[in-house]
Amino acid sequence: MTHTHQTSITTEQLAIFCKQKGFVFQSSELYGGLSGIFDYGPLGVNFKNNIKQQWWNTFVNNRPDIVGIDGAIVSHAKIWKASGHVDNFEDILLECKKCKQRFRGDHLVEDVLKITADGLKKDAINKLVQENSIKCPNCKGELADAKQFNLMFATNVGPVEGNTAYLRPETAQLIFTNFKLVVETARLKLPFGIAQQGKAFRNEISPRDFIFRCREFEQMEMEYFIHPLKANDCSFIADVMDYSLKVYSEEMQHKKNKEKEMTIKDTLKQNIIKTQWHGYWLAQFHQWFVGLGVNPEHLRIRQHVKDEKSHYALDTWDLEYHFPMGWKELQGFANRTDFDLHQHMKHSGKDLSIFDEETKQKVIPHVVAEPALGVERAMLVFLFDAYHDDKKRGNILLKLHPKLAPIKVGVFPLVNKLEEQTKEVYQLLKDDFVCQYDRSGSVGRRYARADEIGIPYCITFDFDSLEDKSVTVRDRDTTSQIRVKIDELYSILSRLVSCKVTFKELEKHYKKVVVKVNEK
Repeated sequence: MTHTHQTSITTEQLAIFCKQKGFVFQSSELYGGLSGIFDYGPLGVNFKNNIKQQWWNTFVNNRPDIVGIDGAIVSHAKIWKASGHVDNFEDILLECKKCKQRFRGDHLVEDVLKITADGLKKDAINKLVQENSIKCPNCKGELADAKQFNLMFATNVGPVEGNTAYLRPETAQLIFTNFKLVVETARLKLPFGIAQQGKAFRNEISPRDFIFRCREFEQMEMEYFIHPLKANDCSFIADVMDYSLKVYSEEMQHKKNKEKEMTIKDTLKQNIIKTQWHGYWLAQFHQWFVGLGVNPEHLRIRQHVKDEKSHYALDTWDLEYHFPMGWKELQGFANRTDFDLHQHMKHSGKDLSIFDEETKQKVIPHVVAEPALGVERAMLVFLFDAYHDDKKRGNILLKLHPKLAPIKVGVFPLVNKLEEQTKEVYQLLKDDFVCQYDRSGSVGRRYARADEIGIPYCITFDFDSLEDKSVTVRDRDTTSQIRVKIDELYSILSRLVSCKVTFKELEKHYKKVVVKVNEK
């Protein structure tokens, strides 16, 4: 399901499309809206849940070495003091002296100078603003000196002022604070992972690019723990050694070179990726996106350069996607070593080391990779890659992978007098497939509406169905149609939606239908 990148649609146009079709709405729009906060409509909530379920199935349910948790959103202030968020979770704020508009410093510098400014400190931002005479983009007023702005949302627990807690700015820390309990109750042995999905909150200075950067968002995150001396002892590495992907190393960035197609084997051999485990997880998540329909040409892995790397990280890579606004982070992979567990041991006074059966030693495990993915960014990637303005059909075609499509099956009567029999087919399917019943307009128009919201398969009950107990099954991507017995329909759709068979394979065994209806 790979295809040419559609650069014709902008982020703003996609936002309009998502609103029109019921994927994403601006939150509180009735009262003027809240910047950086969104609500998800009937299609959006299904789409979002399908992404989360595919992630959970792949990286938790289907793996004996990974378990899941669901941590609280409101959390103890000491957690975030220990993690460093209270003191360091900040962005650079620039404020216009004239109109008082506020901007995130690195974003404003990037927009004006067309350079990468991620990770630049306050003094560096001030220097760039002064040297390049950067002004307020709204009123051309002078900008005040940059200052630090903490991104966490604080609240009070109970009726007492000063009993401060925070809305979590990431899901990771709840994994670390529950680490010992999870290890003991799940009887985990190294190496292992702990995963969770859920809401996180960041009081972004200037959220932008639709749902790419939000103040309220969802994360899918996993911490993978290993013995501190076994970063290059990955038992699964053979599975990905020949896997090829675009690589943009720190050296390539310094030399202003382009990214390069490389195998995981070569990145390890040349010491570009430092450890086997890091390489393994980068390949796994790259494969996950490609397996769900994303064109690998639109993906690359990029190594953090020295200035942007977090103080605790031994090495950090991002899986990036080529958005309309350029290459941007889709997912981060930090080798955090034992930083977090050490910090929580120090601040809590509790021992978070575990006994390693193989070496017969007590160890503080290292987090060799922390694949952290925003659900909303994943949504954007799947939407951008699926969106096609099909000139031949005269409508939008949303080529979402069947596993991600918010509605799996459209069920249509050819004419309204066949409604009763068509609804029997709908009843047969609705318990196990998210179906849409549509009787409005011509069949061609109904097909077009289904294409626009990504429904992969449409069923049409016609006059022949009364005689032969068969229906027409239409494939979204090719518009090909086959004739299928109603008593086989459930089985065939199950295999199609789960990708155990392709429509092209079915065409070899079922009668193809010559399209009589103008689909334009």
